[in-house]
Amino acid sequence: MVVFEKPHALTDAPLHYCPGCTHGIVHRLVAEAIDALGIEGKTIGVAPVGCSVMAYNYFSCDMIEAAHGRAPAVATGVKRALPDNIVFTYQGDGDLASIGTAETVHAAARNENITIIFINNAIYGMTGGQMAPTSLPGQVTQTSPYGRDPQLCGFPVKICEMLSQLEGPEYIERVAVNNVKNIKKAGKAILKAFKNQTENKGFSLIEVVSTCPTNWGMTPQDAMKWVDEKMIPYYPLGVYKDRSAEKAEEGK
Repeated sequence: MVVFEKPHALTDAPLHYCPGCTHGIVHRLVAEAIDALGIEGKTIGVAPVGCSVMAYNYFSCDMIEAAHGRAPAVATGVKRALPDNIVFTYQGDGDLASIGTAETVHAAARNENITIIFINNAIYGMTGGQMAPTSLPGQVTQTSPYGRDPQLCGFPVKICEMLSQLEGPEYIERVAVNNVKNIKKAGKAILKAFKNQTENKGFSLIEVVSTCPTNWGMTPQDAMKWVDEKMIPYYPLGVYKDRSAEKAEEGK
């Protein structure tokens, strides 16, 4: 009896990510959702500019490469041209929350029927560890060697909180993948985000609080502790918007 196997929607290509990076966990959860819904043959992923720039090597579905930050715009075009397909983006915080902020906000405001997987590791990973829009106050990075100063650089952008204020989005949730319990919750959230699209409910975004041991200058073990002790308190986990649940509650 098979009790554990690689999702079919993942290829056999070895992942290029650093030790302790949680991209691989999230890739698996995305692939498991695609398998569970039986949508691999009609799913189109949009890869970003960032550490997951080569996501096209890892997913068995069709993939498109987008310019930096433009994945939601590309996904919008693909979904409108091919409405029967399932379209998702997989983006980091520099890609989605910095250069791609406008595309993200307006895709959400229009309630585009796409699914966004947003990786928040509080730093620019691929380009060497610069301060990101999500870097915490006081966080040391390559471009904030004395720690992020909110008076100079502003406060971090909290994507879930911001998008939840829009009328458009269907479903916004923040999850983490730093322990088994949180990974299971993250898997359920990602599955729901894809299922929403199959039911034509509209825009779903799952923010995943993640690690970057290399650019944080930590061991993988210490990075997991930092997520628990620093990131999650600043970026609380939970559902920030779920219109279907709200309507069901109103109907009781």
